[in-house]
Amino acid sequence: MRARRSSLVPPRLARRGRPPLRDLAPDLGLGLVAALGLAPFGIWGATPLALSLLLWRLARARAAAVSWHALAAGFGWFALALFWITEPFLVDVARHGWMAPFALLLMALGGALFWAIPCWAAARLARGWRMQALAIAVALALSDWLRGWIFTGFPWAMIGHGWIDTPVAQWAAWTGALGLSILTLVLAALPVLLWRPGRSPVTALLPGILAAIVLTGATWALGLARLASPLPPDSQTSLRIVQPNAAQHLKWDPEWARIFFTRLLDLSSEPGDHDLVIWPETAVNFLLEDATDLLPVMTEAAGGPLVMGIQRREGSRFYNSLAALEPGGRVTQVYDKFHLVPFGEYMPWGDALARIGIGAFAAQQGNGYSAGPGPVLMTAGDAPPFQPLICYEAIFSRHLRNLDARPAWLLQATNDAWFGRISGPYQHLAQARLRAIETGLPMVRAANTGVSAVIDARGRIRDSLPLNVAGRIDAPLPGALPPTPWSRSGDLPALLLLLAALLGVAAGRLRR
Repeated sequence: MRARRSSLVPPRLARRGRPPLRDLAPDLGLGLVAALGLAPFGIWGATPLALSLLLWRLARARAAAVSWHALAAGFGWFALALFWITEPFLVDVARHGWMAPFALLLMALGGALFWAIPCWAAARLARGWRMQALAIAVALALSDWLRGWIFTGFPWAMIGHGWIDTPVAQWAAWTGALGLSILTLVLAALPVLLWRPGRSPVTALLPGILAAIVLTGATWALGLARLASPLPPDSQTSLRIVQPNAAQHLKWDPEWARIFFTRLLDLSSEPGDHDLVIWPETAVNFLLEDATDLLPVMTEAAGGPLVMGIQRREGSRFYNSLAALEPGGRVTQVYDKFHLVPFGEYMPWGDALARIGIGAFAAQQGNGYSAGPGPVLMTAGDAPPFQPLICYEAIFSRHLRNLDARPAWLLQATNDAWFGRISGPYQHLAQARLRAIETGLPMVRAANTGVSAVIDARGRIRDSLPLNVAGRIDAPLPGALPPTPWSRSGDLPALLLLLAALLGVAAGRLRR
């Protein structure tokens, strides 16, 4: 009698087209389990394990059905990873609450297409189930990279992000976040590629499992070695990071805005030694041009130089900006956010849509913000030069290689109140830590509602304020490491590796 087929192996359907929905349920479940590796869950082993089972299913499925299985798995992955996307719509439930489930559905389906389409192409490129597994693993890694570019990019919830709390994350100094995704998919693919047919399941899986364990142990050990090596001494600059904890639904209310402004002043003026005070993104509810009388009050409370998030106007255009102030309230430098959130901070074809009353969801002025010219180097007081990043910009590692001179540190000013309390702020923090590892630069994070943090050049949190707490951090600025291999070469080596693997799969098809 033939053994019953495992539910983890999709049947090789005689007909072409979409498999029955019941056959897609395991893929949806595997996508959900894989996403448990991401913050705030941090179960890093869940991601390669679930993806290994998924690769097995995709390798054994007919090419015509692969995209459907990948779509279901991708939907599970992005639905759990991005469920915080509903939070902005719950700030004003009466007006926007009905949109929340549709936003999650569209984001999860949109992300799932970034799994389904590359897997569809990979299945048609490969011949043989092992090559199909390899091609699909490569396609998923390339998909992670492409998500950072297509439609202005959204490299959130990359497959490799689950390693951030482990020594393996140190590999980002050589390979970037893309390299961590590749490593995860290699670990997932090894049990499939080294499967020994004709043996018991345990014996057949053993070579691949052992290889995955050895590779994980090797990368873990090398990461520990990097973490154990000494860091450069801290800078002489002492920072004060202020977290006002302005709830998003109250932030722009005139009465509450005065309370939050007073809180910023009080926290800034508390006793303590500091050379530079930092306020988060859109820390105040007024425009820079309208604050002539208030700027001296702000620097007096800071006791010296101040960097703050503020909106500004230039003609008919509005900008989400960071301003550097000297004592007396003199503005010495302004940085305008240039990588804006589509539909949140600007509307595609916004000038035309503004005529019919459609504006950006999160922008507080006009119908949306205008983009600044690009990355810059900023200075404030006697602090070393830094690269400013406003909120969403910190998820794009490519922006950290576009300056002529290397900064001494990175500053992220953000308002994570939009992301809720469960997963979004912690995923955003994890990505900020990866930027520090990739560049070898310390990251200072000033967040409206948290998590504000001082992060050293290897991505470790030196000091932090928890979510939804008002307070301040007084800490020295950590020292910077020499430029990392990734900061010199970017994602190019990882991309060349993926392209070489695809060429190998194509060559195998030609030989067959």
